[in-house]
Amino acid sequence: MRTPQVVVVMGVAGTGKTTIGPLLAARLGVPYAEGDDFHPQANIDKMSAGIALDDADRWPWLEAIGHWAHGRAGLGGVVSSSALKRSYRDRLRAVAPGIVFVHLTGDRQLIEDRMRGRQGHFMPTALLDSQFATLQPLQPDEAGVAVDVSGSPQEITERAVQALALLPDTAGTAQ
Repeated sequence: MRTPQVVVVMGVAGTGKTTIGPLLAARLGVPYAEGDDFHPQANIDKMSAGIALDDADRWPWLEAIGHWAHGRAGLGGVVSSSALKRSYRDRLRAVAPGIVFVHLTGDRQLIEDRMRGRQGHFMPTALLDSQFATLQPLQPDEAGVAVDVSGSPQEITERAVQALALLPDTAGTAQ
């Protein structure tokens, strides 16, 4: 029997992490945690002002997400996090070995259009270019899958579920 995985739904702003994360968690029958909820207020204020976060801003946020994921080891869970750089994913894996990533990918214009259409989010479209400039896609030695964000949320979620099912069982193991 497959051990429930802890999945980090990652990608640049506007790819649908907050939409796909809960849908994926429901399909997998595990809890969901919104990565943005782990940001300290100073980070939210900075992004709301159109200022990109630097690594010093992100380390405590990543640690908090990693601790949540570690607490779900063997139980499963889904959490969202941009996890744009390899070093950020390495930090998450250091705290929570065995996590896997679902990298939501898509055309820049589609993502920008989706960002413009969302309401009440602190991340402005002006920071999208900095997100793409920072993005380091998953590498072959990283446990995870890339999933295209075209289509409906249900279609994207189904692609993620199918791709995850093809990964080896890594829950609870060091990578």
